[in-house]
Amino acid sequence: MTSSVRKAVIPAAGMGTRFLPATKSQPKEMLPVVDKPSIQYVVEEAVMAGLKDILIITGRGKRAIEDHFDRNFELEFYLEQKGSSELLKEVQATSELGDIHYIRQRDPLGLGHAVSVAREHVGDEPFAVMLGDDIMVDDALLLRRMLDVHERYGRSVLALKEVLPDEISAYGCVEPEPVDPELVRVRSIVEKPKRDEAPSNLAVIGRYVFTPEIFDALDRIEPGAGGELQLTDAIALLNEDQTVYGCVFKDGRYDIGQKVDFLRANIELALARNDIGPEIEQFLTELMRRRGLA
Repeated sequence: MTSSVRKAVIPAAGMGTRFLPATKSQPKEMLPVVDKPSIQYVVEEAVMAGLKDILIITGRGKRAIEDHFDRNFELEFYLEQKGSSELLKEVQATSELGDIHYIRQRDPLGLGHAVSVAREHVGDEPFAVMLGDDIMVDDALLLRRMLDVHERYGRSVLALKEVLPDEISAYGCVEPEPVDPELVRVRSIVEKPKRDEAPSNLAVIGRYVFTPEIFDALDRIEPGAGGELQLTDAIALLNEDQTVYGCVFKDGRYDIGQKVDFLRANIELALARNDIGPEIEQFLTELMRRRGLA
């Protein structure tokens, strides 16, 4: 099915304080997962789903993101002269992934505000929002499924994942109405509920497909703690006027905004590689043996 959604918005203006001091002088989105910066996984996912018009919302100190997706003629010339043809192809492919644009979120006023600054670029079109802290290693299957749901119903779609009861307070959470085993209608949505007040254990994960009416909802919400505009509040308003759907998934997601999951992503993705996987597996086996765990 050909999607009417052509554009993806990737908010990347956060400070990355969880990874200080590593993020003191580089964007958190440029921290490598094996040998690619995390934001490249997100851009590649968008392109695999057919979304080649990509807007990255940046902030102060994020110039390295723009440089990464730009041409580097000096490096390309060096690799060519050295005869490193495979590396040259990888470097060139990075700058040819899609039509990438940038706009700065001048004030750090939350995710809702970050999405709102994309309004002029997006215009009156549906679009995807992809958070850089969540990388999906699934050949864009989830995102393509969300785009298909949008095409079927013409409505906004959220990515939803079951989490443990003790974890739900870290996420937006929905009250679901089942449509089929992997699709729900969103009856209500709340930001970071307490465990005992959560309407379900379905957490909103960082993939969204929005109708353009989300911008009107963002205009109507009031700032919350710290003066931030919560995207969840705008989704709740949107849901009053038009149905919002949720695609439930299980696998492929790494929350690399968390240190443990960042390390897990590096290990698991390295193990899946033919070039380095066997050595990593041998190292881990030996490490477990030395620690008396195997």
